[in-house]
Amino acid sequence: MTEPTTTPDPAPDASSGSAPGVSVVVPVLNEERHLETAVHRLLAQRYDGPMEVVLALGPSADRTDEIAAALAAADPRVRLVANPTGRTPAGLNAAIGAASHDIIVRVDGHALVPDDYVAVAVETLLRTGADNVGGIMAAEGETPFEHAVAVAMTSKLGVGAASFHVGGEEGPAPTVYLGVFRRSALERVGGYDESMVRAQDWEMNHRIIESGGLVWFTPAMRVTYRPRPTVKALAKQYFEYGRWRREVVRTHPDTVSARYLAAPVAVVGVAVGTAMGLAGLVGPSWLKVGWAAPVGYAALVGVGGLVIGRDVEWAARVRVPVVLATMHMSWGAGFLTSPGDLRD
Repeated sequence: MTEPTTTPDPAPDASSGSAPGVSVVVPVLNEERHLETAVHRLLAQRYDGPMEVVLALGPSADRTDEIAAALAAADPRVRLVANPTGRTPAGLNAAIGAASHDIIVRVDGHALVPDDYVAVAVETLLRTGADNVGGIMAAEGETPFEHAVAVAMTSKLGVGAASFHVGGEEGPAPTVYLGVFRRSALERVGGYDESMVRAQDWEMNHRIIESGGLVWFTPAMRVTYRPRPTVKALAKQYFEYGRWRREVVRTHPDTVSARYLAAPVAVVGVAVGTAMGLAGLVGPSWLKVGWAAPVGYAALVGVGGLVIGRDVEWAARVRVPVVLATMHMSWGAGFLTSPGDLRD
């Protein structure tokens, strides 16, 4: 990565009356189910300026490459680049390197963007002078379990108070979902850190801010996100989130906060409390006080889950407590067990 500078970045030129050009970069791996719909949403943007979609293709094991090739053949705005490692940050850097325009829109292969997404993003970028603008990760499920995950992922009880999850007022933010960048800002900080398999967006936004740049949140930008469909898949996702968020803390110790320590503390509390309670069954009875931790946590996610899920169907509502516990415990366990050589 290059050394950051504090040289102000020039704004994209909109003085000619035409909208500035935009390159949408999409890392793609095993996206057979969603890729065609996601790309069609991008190509249908109500945006007056030139636009292209650059797909960085990893080594997929399904029909993703075939679908991508058909999309490129059908529309010259779709371009393909190779991403042999399959890693998201490497794919993003490859797509950015091949991109033609000075505004970079970062989208996932399963993200569904509204038809004004690019227009709102560019307007916000120009109006605020920010280096990166983004909005809300609007989780929407299709099955009862996915509906429950969506409830948890858009609540403070599930993910804390991050604006890109739960919404809020427009303004500066430590990170945003996906992001629409000035190319100059990406070049200033050296692009995505390819050793960060996860949490690469958070880590790069931190570097942009450290370099004197501005990351801006606006609730006017919403991207539909499809949650994981099973407990196992959700647990794996959040375990990886926790492991890599710990790596961000190692690299940037000043980023640690109570929000990111809450889940690890809960894991330790539940584990120690359960161990004390079990020991109290055969040893000193005062150790039974340890049961307060797991019982208290179960009550919190049980009652809290039913409350935050009050607006969804009953089949989803009763799953919310299980989803909350899965997210908290998996994220916390990943954070606590994250190895120091995670990037190797």
